[in-house]
Amino acid sequence: MPQDGAFKKGKGQKSQDSPVNLDKLIEGKKPPQNIEIEQAVLGALLVEPSCLDDALDELPFARCFYDERNAIIYKAIRELHLNHQPVDILQVGEKLSAEGNLEIVGGAQYLVELSQKVGAAAHMESHAKVVKQKFIQREIIKASYDIINTAFDDSVPLEDLSDTAQSKIFEALSTDARKEVQPIGDVISRALTAMEDRQKSSNGLSGVPSGFPTLDGITMGWQASDLIILAARPGVGKTSFAINMAVHAAKMNYPVAIFSLEMSTVQLANRMILSETGLESGKMKGRLKMTQADWTNINDKIRALSNAPLYLDDTPSLPVMELRSKVKKLVKQYGVRLVIVDYLQLMQGPAELRGMREQEVSAISRLLKATAKEHNVPIIALSQLSRKTVERAGSMSRPQLSDLRESGAIEQDADMVLFIHRPDYLGVAGPDDKPGTTQLIIAKNRNGEITDIPLHFEASCTQFSEPTSIIPDEEGGYVETPSKANSQVLDYGGPQFENNYTSPASMTGGEF
Repeated sequence: MPQDGAFKKGKGQKSQDSPVNLDKLIEGKKPPQNIEIEQAVLGALLVEPSCLDDALDELPFARCFYDERNAIIYKAIRELHLNHQPVDILQVGEKLSAEGNLEIVGGAQYLVELSQKVGAAAHMESHAKVVKQKFIQREIIKASYDIINTAFDDSVPLEDLSDTAQSKIFEALSTDARKEVQPIGDVISRALTAMEDRQKSSNGLSGVPSGFPTLDGITMGWQASDLIILAARPGVGKTSFAINMAVHAAKMNYPVAIFSLEMSTVQLANRMILSETGLESGKMKGRLKMTQADWTNINDKIRALSNAPLYLDDTPSLPVMELRSKVKKLVKQYGVRLVIVDYLQLMQGPAELRGMREQEVSAISRLLKATAKEHNVPIIALSQLSRKTVERAGSMSRPQLSDLRESGAIEQDADMVLFIHRPDYLGVAGPDDKPGTTQLIIAKNRNGEITDIPLHFEASCTQFSEPTSIIPDEEGGYVETPSKANSQVLDYGGPQFENNYTSPASMTGGEF
């Protein structure tokens, strides 16, 4: 550990600091390094230019090298290669000389010494991995120092401290987060396996069901790694719609996590009880007396929900990096298959972007997409729409992608954008619009069709459903009956879904 007084109150140093500064941070200890291995890598690059592409992929920064001389030489080699110029002792020496760095690295003699490491080329890949590991260790040490420095500063708010700590560690580890290139044959094999699995499933879904069959028919369920934006004006019902979907998925044994930045967990539970039981809101709020039949109804309807794999978090002003950490834990600990965030604009972005709202929201949406991809789960992020939607008259009141508040990056980062439009609530209903008539507008769909889905909203129990259908009867007349799709929405665990879903706890291989 550092000696007393090694850490000073104030701003931490950047992760790009030189090794000299790192030596000062950890007085009495030698930073992680292996100079001989660094020289072996450089020697291989000087005598075997064919190794360059592998090295550039494994070691993306000159600061991966601890020794300052080696870092300067590697930077020169990288620049020559990226500019399609030959790499050898003469070319590297000439470039260093032109930059005034040849004498700093030890002159032409040091380059000759590096090139004489004749056995290095055969082991360049393993040597480069060692250099990379030492670099990441040093980055973690620097990040830790930044965190300690910030923690000593009493003027830093707790939420900024938490955000900084997570951001620094993530930045330090992100160097090793790149995936390997995958042969097309392997990717096609996985795609065909997924197609085969869908054929075996009676509902044909490959993702997490929403509970709305028309929507599921378009999406095939919410797909892993997708970012879905669900947007509406305040009060239209985006939270209720998200809760309807979450409850349905959880009751089908798909673990779901809800991060509610606006409502408390008890308020969320009340919404779920209301939706599940059809109880009058006045009774739930205490204005009306509950009967014994009401209590019996609640006990019967809520039993399955109480045992469902549904996890709630109501941390206010949740920093996006903290959400990232929580999602990782939930996926690992509970096998969470779907994440819902209510709502995006209430999250906190990186501390350095506070006060620059558009850039902060852009960073939030970008990190939500990265989180979905990193942990292979769909994330549904609720979002506010601007007032422009209600300022437009008549049919023009339909939400548009440009109505997403505060950042065009939300549209860019999202795989899907859904709008909930209730003309009666917004005061723009036409003569044919019945109360509760709702349109679910798929405004963007990276992997499918763009269309409108008709829904009905029952305000008394905050429940969305697909509307009933008018079908001909045997006598030539017409009867109103719930459509097959609608019965699927309402009948949790019915025959349509029997034995189609497997508990994540029973799956093997860590894939859900």
